[in-house]
Amino acid sequence: MFWITLAIALLTMLFLPSNSEAYASATTLLAEKSAQSGIENPCPEGMVWIEGGTFGMGSDDYYLEEHSATDVTVDAFCIDRYEVTNAQFAQFVKETGYVTIAERPLPAKEFPNLSEAERSPGSLVFAMPDQNPNFVPLLSWWKWVPGANWQHPSGLGSTIEGKENYPVCHIAFDDAVAYAEWAGKSLPTEAQWEFAARGGLKGATYSWGDQYSPKLANTWQGFFPFHNTLEDGYIGLAPVGSYASNGYGLYDMTGNVWEWTLDWYQIGHQDKSHSFNPTGPGKSQSYDPREPGIAKHVIKGGSYLCAPNYCSRYRPSAREAQSPDTGASHLGFRLAGL
Repeated sequence: MFWITLAIALLTMLFLPSNSEAYASATTLLAEKSAQSGIENPCPEGMVWIEGGTFGMGSDDYYLEEHSATDVTVDAFCIDRYEVTNAQFAQFVKETGYVTIAERPLPAKEFPNLSEAERSPGSLVFAMPDQNPNFVPLLSWWKWVPGANWQHPSGLGSTIEGKENYPVCHIAFDDAVAYAEWAGKSLPTEAQWEFAARGGLKGATYSWGDQYSPKLANTWQGFFPFHNTLEDGYIGLAPVGSYASNGYGLYDMTGNVWEWTLDWYQIGHQDKSHSFNPTGPGKSQSYDPREPGIAKHVIKGGSYLCAPNYCSRYRPSAREAQSPDTGASHLGFRLAGL
């Protein structure tokens, strides 16, 4: 019976266009049946075994920072099936007493010109503007909110109660590393993350095929940042696994929250062609032309705030730079391991 079901899924994938919802459903079925078949999976529970291989990393069709590299090879690895959830992070905090960066006051030595009140704990929260679209400054929809953190995503009046299965957010790089050490895993490299996100599709624009679909991931529909049509069913974050998996059985590799990687950021992938298990530049080589002098890490996957008219980085090749000491209401992570 297993092999009949598997054959049906494979035939569906063969004859349907890769941008269709039926194709996405078939890839999910294939991944689930493979997991149930007894095929050996050396990964810890909740992780998926990725065989590794050689692929084209990045893209020359969109943003300069994605400039491609050919013949990039990654060894086999494990990666979380889902983004790390509030419940999982709460267990980590319960066992370790860890306090996230957003829950700590800003260091006086690093911010000597700020008052004690201005250095109070908090994080960046998205707020939909209500001004005339012609007069909204870029990025003005981000607000520093005192008291915002993983337990209070919108500020002190908010809670994650009832959202245990949502992706944890307001996570800075060091927070993700601390969780990874507790879990006995690591953050993925950018090459591992992108290879996994492609789900076995070679050269496809999205993790499901070549045509954007608002119903295959948690992204923004409508004119960002003023109007969201909710075509995907959510105004903000969605519970992990709310949309079809990719061909490897991984969920939310597109949208929902951005995800941290180990790599330091610089423009393009030119030095990664014909490489094996690349890890990116060193910290001293990290460079973001928008903020020279600040070393940043690569984040991947896009988020629920990415829209066709803004960001549009809900593609495996897409990437963004993020300061390691900064979390936000659209930033989380998943882990990898050997």
